[in-house]
Amino acid sequence: MKITVLGATGQTGQHLVNEALQQGHTVTAVARDPGKITVHHDNLKVVQADIFSADSLKPHFKGQDVIMSCLGFPASFFTGVTGYSLSMRAVVSAMQTAHVSRLVTMTSWYTEPNSGAQSSLLIRFLLLPLIRSVLNNMHEMEQMLMKTDDINWTVVRPPGLRNLPSSAQEFLTYEGYFVPDGSGYPKGSSVGRGDVARFMLSLLSSNAWVKKGVAMTTK
Repeated sequence: MKITVLGATGQTGQHLVNEALQQGHTVTAVARDPGKITVHHDNLKVVQADIFSADSLKPHFKGQDVIMSCLGFPASFFTGVTGYSLSMRAVVSAMQTAHVSRLVTMTSWYTEPNSGAQSSLLIRFLLLPLIRSVLNNMHEMEQMLMKTDDINWTVVRPPGLRNLPSSAQEFLTYEGYFVPDGSGYPKGSSVGRGDVARFMLSLLSSNAWVKKGVAMTTK
C-alpha cells in the first residue's frame, strides 16, 4: 500500500516507517525537518510539510491509500494543548480534497476524562494529572473524528510507550479507553512502540476497527 506517515521523526513514527518498509509498503514520511529522517530506502520518500496547513499536506496525500499519524505534542499546564485537534482539522481537510478516506491515528489510554477511575493510585493521582492537558486534546480530536462522515478513521489507544522494537506477541484489544483484565481493571501499563506500529499496520488488512477507537496492548 501507499502510506503517508505523519509524525515520522517521533519515536513511534520512526518505528512505523521502518515497519511499513519492512512489510513492503511504499511510504511518504512527512516531517517538519526532513533531515531528522536518516533511513534510506527505495520505497521511502521524505517530504517537508506544515501539519497545521491543509494546503501544505494535500500534495503529499494525493494518490495515497492511507494516512497514518503518530503526531505528539507536549503537555502544558498554562496554555493547554491544541496540537492534536488543530492538526487533525488540517489532515481531514487535506484528505477530503485529495480523496483519501482511510486514516489511522494514535492517541492513548484514558483520553476520556473519567476512564482512569479503575487505574492504579500512581497512575490516577500522579501520571494522569501530569498529562491531562494532552489527554483532553486527544479526546477532543477523537470526538471530532466521530462526527466526520466521509473519513474511515481508526483511533489506536496504547498505554505507556516503551522504545522497544516490534515483537511476535499477540495483541489484546478492547473498544474503549483501556484494555481490561477479567475483573475490569486495566491490564498492564505499557507496550513497545514497535508493537504499536505493528498493530497500526495490521489494521490495513481488516475493517474490524473502522470508525472505532480501539485500546490495545500485548499479552
